[in-house]
Amino acid sequence: MKVSTQTKLLGVVGNPVRHSLSPLFQNYMLRKLKINALYLSFEVPKDSFELFMKVSTFHPYLGFNITLPFKERALGICSKISSDAKKIGAVNTVKVEDGKILGFNTDWLGFRDSLKEVVGDLKNKWVLVLGAGGASRAVLYALSLEGAKIYLWNRTLEKAQELAKRFRATTLESLDKSVGDFDVIVNTTSVGLREDDPPLFNYELIRSEQVIYDLIYYQTPLLKVARRKGAKTVSGLKMLVYQGVESFKIWFGKGISKEKIYRYLRRALKY
Repeated sequence: MKVSTQTKLLGVVGNPVRHSLSPLFQNYMLRKLKINALYLSFEVPKDSFELFMKVSTFHPYLGFNITLPFKERALGICSKISSDAKKIGAVNTVKVEDGKILGFNTDWLGFRDSLKEVVGDLKNKWVLVLGAGGASRAVLYALSLEGAKIYLWNRTLEKAQELAKRFRATTLESLDKSVGDFDVIVNTTSVGLREDDPPLFNYELIRSEQVIYDLIYYQTPLLKVARRKGAKTVSGLKMLVYQGVESFKIWFGKGISKEKIYRYLRRALKY
């Protein structure tokens, strides 16, 4: 593709964001579909997010993925917000149209679809969600729509209780041997990014019948132990791709199958 005055710009906005894998697979889709656009990463100073987004309403910007720490702040810069984004309380995708910013959330779709590939019907499944930060909102929303029985644990109980009311979850004060009772365990915390992070609970309690989902892209200690124990595992890499394909559809009305893009990214990363 030749860059010209007609080339549109898209990208992921966050801080930090240089580590993002989104440009890798988003530009692959643009090339495959022969769309005259480029997808970049924009590491925006934390106090300049609103200004950056205001400037983006001018040509050649078409849309963005929004990541930490701006997902909740993005609500305030959108002219129109989808019902899903309102209920979740965060925007991860925006489309620039006629000088206005339209806000959406595709994180919950990425999580739901990637989990259901492994679990199937989530109705009445017992699901333990670890963490009550921004990432857990989309997870809790998806699980509530699917009719799962949601249990929420967070180091700060008050924060978990606040989210639990919003998404009809039951809070747990501690993690003990009861972790083996759940059908699915979802880690939305940052624990596992470093190999020396202390475990969230005794991972040896994981059973082979369980599904362990970690929103971190890579094979964390939690996932490694779960695989050794014979449990089914899902990493956040699949959620990243699936939500990204949904964003692409918002911008262009078409895309490439999520499974194909996931296979491409795994090959590219030698994952």
